Amino acid sequence: MVLVLGSGCIEPRNRNHLSLDSSFFPSGCDDGCSGKLKTLFHVPTTLIPWIIAGSSHCQLLQCPLRVYTTSSLPSRLQVVPPESCRRQLLASRRTPHLTTRGQTRTTGTQNWSSWWKEYHWDLGPDKPHWRDDWDSKLHEKQPGYPRAVDKETTMADEQDGRDNKPAQVEDSAPDLRILGDRITLQPSGFVAPAKGAVGDEKEEALMKNMARFRSEPLQFLREVSLYVSGTGWRAYDDIIGQPVFYPGYTEHIKSQVMSATLLQTKIAQLAEMRLSVEEKQGLLNKNDRNFETKRNQRRSVLVQSLQEVAEQLTDNMVCKMESKTFIRGAYYMVTQLLLRAYHQGIHVSSEEVLRLRNVAREAEKKGQSIIFLPCHRSHVDYVASQLLCYRLGLTMPVIVAGDNLNFPLVGTFLQHAGAMFIRRSFGDDQLYSTLVQAYIDVLLQGGYNFECFIEGGRSRTGKLLPPKFGILSFILDSILSGRVQDTVICPVSYQYDKVVETEGYVTELLGVPKKKENLADFLSGGSSVLSLRLGRVDVRFHEPWSLKGFVDEQVARLSKVPSSINWKDMKNSVVRQKLLRTLGYKVLADINDVSVVMPTALIGTVLLTLRGRGVGRAELIRRVEWLTARVRAKGGRVAHFGNTPVPDVIERGLEVLGKDLVGVVEGLAEPTYYAVDRFQLSFYRNMTIHLFISEALVAAALYTRVKRGGGPAIQDISYQDLHDQVLFLSSLFRGEFIYSGEGLAVNLEKTLMGLEADNVVFLERDELTGAITKVGLSDAERAAGRENYDFYCFLIWPFIEASWLASVSIMGLTPPLGQKDDIWIQVSKAQESAQLLGKTLYHQGDLSYFEAVNKETLKNSYQRFEEEGIIQVVKSKDPKVPPRMRLAPEWRPARDNISGVLIASGRLWDFTEKIASSRREGKNRRDGATVSTRVVRLTDDLGQKLFEAAIEGTDSKKGKGKGKGKGKGGAPARLSKEDEKILTADLKESKRRRTLENRAHL
Repeated sequence: MVLVLGSGCIEPRNRNHLSLDSSFFPSGCDDGCSGKLKTLFHVPTTLIPWIIAGSSHCQLLQCPLRVYTTSSLPSRLQVVPPESCRRQLLASRRTPHLTTRGQTRTTGTQNWSSWWKEYHWDLGPDKPHWRDDWDSKLHEKQPGYPRAVDKETTMADEQDGRDNKPAQVEDSAPDLRILGDRITLQPSGFVAPAKGAVGDEKEEALMKNMARFRSEPLQFLREVSLYVSGTGWRAYDDIIGQPVFYPGYTEHIKSQVMSATLLQTKIAQLAEMRLSVEEKQGLLNKNDRNFETKRNQRRSVLVQSLQEVAEQLTDNMVCKMESKTFIRGAYYMVTQLLLRAYHQGIHVSSEEVLRLRNVAREAEKKGQSIIFLPCHRSHVDYVASQLLCYRLGLTMPVIVAGDNLNFPLVGTFLQHAGAMFIRRSFGDDQLYSTLVQAYIDVLLQGGYNFECFIEGGRSRTGKLLPPKFGILSFILDSILSGRVQDTVICPVSYQYDKVVETEGYVTELLGVPKKKENLADFLSGGSSVLSLRLGRVDVRFHEPWSLKGFVDEQVARLSKVPSSINWKDMKNSVVRQKLLRTLGYKVLADINDVSVVMPTALIGTVLLTLRGRGVGRAELIRRVEWLTARVRAKGGRVAHFGNTPVPDVIERGLEVLGKDLVGVVEGLAEPTYYAVDRFQLSFYRNMTIHLFISEALVAAALYTRVKRGGGPAIQDISYQDLHDQVLFLSSLFRGEFIYSGEGLAVNLEKTLMGLEADNVVFLERDELTGAITKVGLSDAERAAGRENYDFYCFLIWPFIEASWLASVSIMGLTPPLGQKDDIWIQVSKAQESAQLLGKTLYHQGDLSYFEAVNKETLKNSYQRFEEEGIIQVVKSKDPKVPPRMRLAPEWRPARDNISGVLIASGRLWDFTEKIASSRREGKNRRDGATVSTRVVRLTDDLGQKLFEAAIEGTDSKKGKGKGKGKGKGGAPARLSKEDEKILTADLKESKRRRTLENRAHL
């Protein structure tokens, strides 16, 4: 449909249209409007609505009017002008003219209401929700969204039967909404918001409940038949990207992997290495006159054997995207199942999707892959990713999956849907690691889309985990080596109203070993999930960027800093590690930037950041509205719910969370809500903490004075003391959170000024320099009961508590009197002991937050202690030997020479006290001597048991001599000479890295 602009009306060049003449416009808008109107795109009326857009002075055109048009006017048409126009239209009683198929119908003022009702003009609020009710047959005529927009001919061409060139259309014009099996195309009317503006992005639901046999048997059968026949978009023929799902795909990929130069070179090297070993062992005699012949024969045998092993490994690893019939059936079945659980569907931002499609077209032209790097919340992530790519007409990516999912039936299903199974640990298997690299090279060289989860495993805590660099290092190596010219990186965020696995996560975090996946549990768990109502899934795509461009930018930036390192030397391991870490944390930051905060996260955050047993309904609504505003002010996003009032959104969120997480007390003056399972609810609170981490650290540092009580003068803190405590805490949580790259000084100043602007703190400045000299709570914040300040404290306190617990627990690793310094404790055993200590302290009142005993946070704390040199960890080359640890000699507390009791002094004691200075004080505990005698006794007793178990294993009859004895957990309690060499090298590298990181942090 081509729009022709005239004075007073907008007319398409054919009669299959809906036209509004000048009498429709409100009074005062007639003059000059027509000159400002412009066509945004040219499309056939069968596919895309047309948009009226115009000058900013016209109220009607400030919020563009959407009008749906079709070749045959639908029986039910809904148009929603903005609220500002509605009032003018009703007040002016202007006579609208409706022109359809060349026939003009004029309705007088007296018949305005009946005309309005007849044509279903639904005048909504300022941010209307546009809907249409087209006949489903209309949608089946179109070939589908993926290519239809830019390949359709104009309506005039269709009438005349001419085969003209397709009218090209910008993908920024339509919005896409998929309601189950049906497709609706809408004009976006999207205007890019000003920089810093929040909440203007358009969002569409991509999937909602499909037809069910019991309620809609005919529609259900019709949908099934469409998938069986591959009608329209279901055929998955016209996709953006490299073709997949065709017979011979697997063999094609396997042949390229097996013939890869990288793999063949490694096979030859391994064969030579084995020959050298056999020569040393005398299996090949160099003095034999047929030595060369026998050696060559032996090499051929070894190469053939390695080839067979590599081929078997490849067959188990590569995905088998062979059949479009399979993927059509899989899509329909999985969508049916998924949307029974997540009944509010899968939602995306249409602008992000359209941008992604444009990038995909450019990547296709250049033969480049798109690498999706999403966060990992749930196993549903795998499903949502493939569903979206299939429905949006993008090449479905090969997804890296752990081989723990490769169990009968399910593993085969996933592999045929695009899963690439790899081991959790490669160890020293050079052939396997080279094979993975070769497979990734083949995919990226061929322009096939690829996906791996940047965190490695699913986050059990709700916040992003530190990046895992395994697969990422393979991707980066492909670029740095020049084997792949470039590839496109697209960070992705998955957010859920409720994650189906959270109950299992809590069990794991409390120390119960993770149960291996199996078919029986999968079937039983899947059937129970179908009856749940878990809300919706929100998927967000960050703006994609070039990996080669990123590398060039980083090298240019690093080269400007004086250094002995040649940052342009891509073979330098230091350069590669720096690029790899920067890449990993940039992806995490991008994911945080596009993540949306779900209503359940808002509710969970509010409930866990308020004092008292519960909160009334009115106060809950007020705090959710306040938190929503704070999220947006910080540049975050809140999930869209159209014009649904906040109370209704909260009610939906409470229903999704369920009574197992949030309880309600009825029969009071107002309904009062309280957290039933604070541990599980913390998963949802942690979805918001990244937005407020700077404020939380400042609040915790200021708390070192606020907790003293007394007047304001006593609770104020000098800027230098605040700076030092923030530096300490931010370094402590470096592995937990992602900070801005501007440095501590800049971040701290910005945070303080923001808190001052919010009237949470006051800042005292030097009269001459203007530098901040003192910080304290503002009078307004004190008058408000510190509710905003407390909010930030409540966010960070559980993490401070966990770090304090971890620090206390390693005090018990001080060797007993008379014990040689040669016993190493298995890391997992030490962490289990720390959890037991935490549970005991919680029930005895010395620990405020039970969630502080969660395994993931304790593990992160131990990791930070290792990086700081507080504990020493040795990791054997043997993958069967778990990591072992000990408390570094310079950090050990002293013991009384007679009683053997730990003495409250030394570096570790001071370190623990510094953490404790920001801990929350409650009714059940006051910090006197922070680590009380009772706490020290408990940790020492548990530590003694760890040493006894290790020594018992070493000295038992099962031991095979010094260095070989194993504790009860199966790990050698003493180091071998090889382990000592590994430890020495690791300590040296750790010291070097610690120096660089501390410098970067400042």
